[in-house]
Amino acid sequence: MDKYTELIGKPVDEATGKKFMSWQIRSIVGTMVGYALFYVVRKNLSMAIPGMEADASLDFSKADLGIFLTLNGVVYGISKFANGFLGDRINARYFMMFGLAMCAICNFVFGMSSVVWLFGLAWVLNGWFQGTGYPPCARILSHWIHPKQLATKMSIWNTSHSIGAFVSIVLCGYIVSLGWRWCFYIPAIIAILGVFAIWVMLRDTPTSVGLPEVTAGKLQDTVDHKVTNAEFKAILRKRVFGNPFIWTLAVANFFVYTVRFAFLDWGPAMLQQWLGVSPSSSGWLIGGFELFGLCGMTLAGWMTDKYLKGKAARTCLICMILTMIFVGCFWMWHSNGLPMAGSIVLLFIIGFFIYGPQALLGIAAANLATKEAAATAVGLTGLFAYASTVISGWGMGALVDHFTTRTVVNGQTIVDSSLGWSYAFGLLIIAAIIGSIILAAVWKAKADGYDD
Repeated sequence: MDKYTELIGKPVDEATGKKFMSWQIRSIVGTMVGYALFYVVRKNLSMAIPGMEADASLDFSKADLGIFLTLNGVVYGISKFANGFLGDRINARYFMMFGLAMCAICNFVFGMSSVVWLFGLAWVLNGWFQGTGYPPCARILSHWIHPKQLATKMSIWNTSHSIGAFVSIVLCGYIVSLGWRWCFYIPAIIAILGVFAIWVMLRDTPTSVGLPEVTAGKLQDTVDHKVTNAEFKAILRKRVFGNPFIWTLAVANFFVYTVRFAFLDWGPAMLQQWLGVSPSSSGWLIGGFELFGLCGMTLAGWMTDKYLKGKAARTCLICMILTMIFVGCFWMWHSNGLPMAGSIVLLFIIGFFIYGPQALLGIAAANLATKEAAATAVGLTGLFAYASTVISGWGMGALVDHFTTRTVVNGQTIVDSSLGWSYAFGLLIIAAIIGSIILAAVWKAKADGYDD
């Protein structure tokens, strides 16, 4: 089998093969850039939180700010699920452009706000439009990448999460010195520029540029025709909503994202208030968490295709167990007052392992659902993922607040949230244990659903 047959699933001439390979690379890079920019205008809030807490004119608590994170996440999850249906049926290029532009507008509104209800409205709307980012990417990539290569190439693509979060957190770690509002203005401007990049780089499917569709398994003779509404509903019933493995993956995703978002959303505040680092240093450390996650997800994808025959659920289980172990090590290390360097190393190791299941759960669901229902499947797993912000957002904020002590010494109020952060880490260990148990239930899942 030549490289172009492996790429597309059927023999093609060399000119067609080269053109397909070029467009595949372009599609991967274009969706990476576009989706990274969704993160630039999503994860900026975590760096603005300490500044918003310190702004006397706002009078916010951690629980209040946690509500913003939770509402944004829950609405995002619902949006990701709802827009998954649209993502499988409409032009992904224009859908993604529209969503990113609206996220930029929501960030401008949030940055200009000074009242709680407007903050909440802007961030809830941002959560909704964030849900238009992943479904079109899932559609585009499942059309451009053969299932047998999807884990490896989608893991590379999935680094867009880490790249976007890294840029947002490190950038905002510096510009927050200008005032917390700039953490929303500058990322919004960058996102608007990204809309034009999406327009230039992306196309919807191979047939839209005169190329053959990727074929796999028993579907290879049927994928080229336009699916009717009745056929699409039947596909969803069989391959998504009637598939117990996809439901199990979705529930497991709740606990994977509980751990991931706890570090990503509360990491800067935790590092500043529990470990005593500066705002700019906390940005670099959470950026490092993301970069180690980038390495971890790439390695996890490669190992899935190389050694586990594409069975991504097995890789997710292994990574989640290791995440559980190292979250426990971080908790015990810092609680016992051991050197800061060890806490930093453990933080990076957690990032390395948690991003394996974060990347591969969606890939596993997309492959089981096949490319005709990939966006819906990842939308369902995303619904559960972002429902986790009830725990990682409001829950953690309220928990830390409850166990925070305030003592007045010589007229100054000394705030100590160490105990609260300690209890919060205990909660994350429990979440990782439950996630590991659930993932064990999908060990026997097949690599994909193309031969069903």
